[in-house]
Amino acid sequence: MAVRVGHPAPGADLALQAYDRTKDGTDGQFRDMKLSDLAGKWVCLYFYPLDFTFVCPTEIIAFDKALGEFADRNTVVLTASTDSVFSHKGWCDSHKELGQLKHLMIGDTNHQLSSAFDVLDCSKGIAYRGVYLIDPQGTLRWLAVHDLGVGRNVDEVLRVLDALQTDKLCPCNWKPGQQTLN
Repeated sequence: MAVRVGHPAPGADLALQAYDRTKDGTDGQFRDMKLSDLAGKWVCLYFYPLDFTFVCPTEIIAFDKALGEFADRNTVVLTASTDSVFSHKGWCDSHKELGQLKHLMIGDTNHQLSSAFDVLDCSKGIAYRGVYLIDPQGTLRWLAVHDLGVGRNVDEVLRVLDALQTDKLCPCNWKPGQQTLN
């Protein structure tokens, strides 16, 4: 089944395990969750290929630095890769800036979540750089998928989120504060 904007986001009831660095300043904890646990909030879910790589921490840190802006928009930020939660913990423990991470890192070792969101490269067992905005009713409202070597623009994700939350017609290159078309 293809992932489609305007349809329910896939994988809402998958049992997921996440690394939660915020529960303990040094060790964090592992927790079980489902995307459906976040009903009533906007969700920004983004996938990255692998822990201990070069482009990935730049994105993770950029999303983390923007958490206040996402929170202002009633949006929870989650990230996922096909690495285990233990790998996530090890990477955070060994990386100064990731050691301060404040959003959950989902371990998708069984590839169910990355398959559901259609970003899994089956031949490599890793996810492409997909980012998804899911509304409070669980409907997928926007997605973008980048190749492995190209990082995303968090400001663009926030701009699209703002546009979606206006619930109005937003012209090309619209920015918050500008007029909508209705």
